[in-house]
Amino acid sequence: MSTEQETAEPKVEGEPVETVNEEQAHTEVGEHEYTLDELKLELAEAKLKAKENWDKALRIQAEMENLKKRTQKDLEDAHKFALTGFAKELLSVLDSLVLGLQAAAGDSEEVKKFREGSELTIRQFESAFAKFNIVAIDPIGQPFNAEHHQAMVMQVVEGAEPNTVVNVFQKGYMLNGRLLRPAMVVVAKAAD
Repeated sequence: MSTEQETAEPKVEGEPVETVNEEQAHTEVGEHEYTLDELKLELAEAKLKAKENWDKALRIQAEMENLKKRTQKDLEDAHKFALTGFAKELLSVLDSLVLGLQAAAGDSEEVKKFREGSELTIRQFESAFAKFNIVAIDPIGQPFNAEHHQAMVMQVVEGAEPNTVVNVFQKGYMLNGRLLRPAMVVVAKAAD
């Protein structure tokens, strides 16, 4: 076989046939012949670029994992604390009911029925609160805790340890371990 037959491409009508020998192909593909040092340098640059890209990929993967965890936690918190506004509104209704019960004085039959009905309604509120993990804070006799209690008055009380809660004006409440409303309390102070 001749050289022309090996390198010749099939002739397409109307186009001249070009033949390319091995020398021409070598000079056209790369007019510059690389040295070993140049190849080593390019390899080192390529490795560095690959390492940078790998580091970026790892950082992005870590950021995505963190975002996934944050989103999951936010979603769990949204489910866990979705009742916050509604529960706060119900607390004021319960407070009014308790105040009405405390104000109901007298021994007439109507007052007794009103007290019974109010006590039953309060128990239903407490049962519903327990179902949704709303817990009352009633800290009488406990040390004052600024995270869960709001001191309304400090007064000297005989027989009471200083900085303990001696009276509760209004119960506080927690929803799934988060403060919904602080307890409004009277705190004992040391005698002067």
